[in-house]
Parts: sequence; C-alpha cells; structure tokens
Amino acid sequence: MSRLYALAGVLVVFAGCWCTCAADVGDFAPCLQFFYKSWPPKGLAGTPICQRYYNQYRFATLYSRPRRSPWFSAYRYSAPAGRRPSACWKFEPQLANPGSEGSMIPFPPGPVDQNVVDSQAVELDYINSTYSRGHMNPSLHHQSHEDRSATFTLTNVVPQKAGSNDGPWEVLEWTVNKTLEAYCLGEAYVVTGVIPYRVDEHWLKDHRVAVPEYMWSAYCCPDYNSSLPEGLKEAFPTYAAVGRNDRSSGEEIVPVSQTAKKQFRGYDVRQMSLESLETYLKDRFNTVVSVFYEGCSGSD
Repeated sequence: MSRLYALAGVLVVFAGCWCTCAADVGDFAPCLQFFYKSWPPKGLAGTPICQRYYNQYRFATLYSRPRRSPWFSAYRYSAPAGRRPSACWKFEPQLANPGSEGSMIPFPPGPVDQNVVDSQAVELDYINSTYSRGHMNPSLHHQSHEDRSATFTLTNVVPQKAGSNDGPWEVLEWTVNKTLEAYCLGEAYVVTGVIPYRVDEHWLKDHRVAVPEYMWSAYCCPDYNSSLPEGLKEAFPTYAAVGRNDRSSGEEIVPVSQTAKKQFRGYDVRQMSLESLETYLKDRFNTVVSVFYEGCSGSD
C-alpha cells in the first residue's frame, strides 16, 4: 500500500466517512468505523464491501460471491427520521469490474450487463420467486435519508420468506430500534447475518442466489442507561436473536410457537445471549465465529 493510499484511509475514518478512492471491495480498512473497536467479526470468509453511496461510506458487508448474497452487514445504529425511502434497488459495480467507480448505483432500465449478472444478484432473481428481499442492514435503523436509501442494494439483502420479513423479523427490527433509541447512550454497533443450510442448500433461479435457513442479528452498546426496566436487563451491553426462514426447519435452534398467526407460524425469532448465538454459528460454520471484539466487554 502506498503512503498516499494509507493517508487516504486515515482521512476516510476521521473525516466523516468521505472518500474519493475506489478501493471499496476486498478490504474493510476504509470503513472500520462501522465495527465495534474497528474490529470486523472473525471466522467467516467472504469478500468485504465498504458500501458507498453519494461518495460516503454508509455501512459494511461481507459478501459471498458464490452465493450472490451477504454473510452479514455491519452498521452503526441511529434513530430513524422521516418516511421510509422508496425502494430504488442498486448494485455494486466493483463486484462486476474491479476498476469501476466504488459507489453503488441503481439498476438501469432494460437489460443488465452480463458481468453484473454473473457477479451478483439482480432484480430478476427475486421477481416471481416466493421470497422477498430481506435487508441485513434495515432502513429503519438509520436517520438520514441517504443512509436509509443506501440500504436498498441487493448486496445487502437475502431471500427471505414474507412470513418472516413481514412478521417476527420485522417485530425484532422495531424492538431493537425502540430499545437502542431509548436506552443506548453511546454508539450502538449492529451486525446482522445469515445461517446457511447444513446440507441441501436452497437457491433462487437455478443456483443463482442462496437462500439462508436462518437469519441472525446482534448489537453491542457498551454505554447505556443503567436504570433499565426489568425486562431489558439482559439486553445490554449485548443482545442477539436468531430467526427462522424455513417453516420446515427443526426446532433445535428456534422453537415454533403454535399460537402465532397462521401466516407467521414457523417464522419465529428467538432472543438469546451473544454467547449462545456464537455457539450456534460455530456449530453451523464449523469454526469459531466472534461477532464483537472481546464480546463487547468495553475493554481495550
């Protein structure tokens, strides 16, 4: 790395996330500010993307090129303001061509360049499928219009059943939003990811986009209001949850509530400790997965 590039990386971190470079795919170095203690989760392999929109970094994603979907997205929470942006879907040009300009761009009308189709999910993958586009980094967890709009990129979504996306998982996102807004006093770092099927992977459009069996999310807020309601005493400094994305999955990770509404039954979300989440991730990925530096202990 040249001294000029290193200096540019420093300026990115300490100057409001502004960037004039194009090295946004393959290295988290320019966007470490979205991770607690500048420490990306360990144990998962993929292609890092510093998600850039209107020439500013908005969040970070670990992307799986073979699956054409993310392993996780990481971001800093901020209380939402204004109306939800319209769903103008975007793609990452650098996945198709490493020499491309780094900012995500909207899909053009008409046919999509074949290099883009080969490198990542496109809108046609989801059209007429039985899956919705499930955000890893949700628009709900951001304040500015630009930050919220940046979440509408297909490198930030996975195939998610509507019974999950419009049901228990949506409730989870709202619960996290209200909890962090009310009780987190400092920065809150969130990582949301997927758990693949152990065998017999599910796919959209003939092995185009991998479908996860479960989705998970965890946050880290080391600076919080100590006067917590009794029901939230285990929600700080860390909180984690796993949600079902397949009604036919077993119940060893997330049990099924038989009292849930019919359209949402089988898409339950189970809250758990960060340690429990990491245990499930270790079992499924067959490697130690650490989501936050020192478990969000607050130590250096």
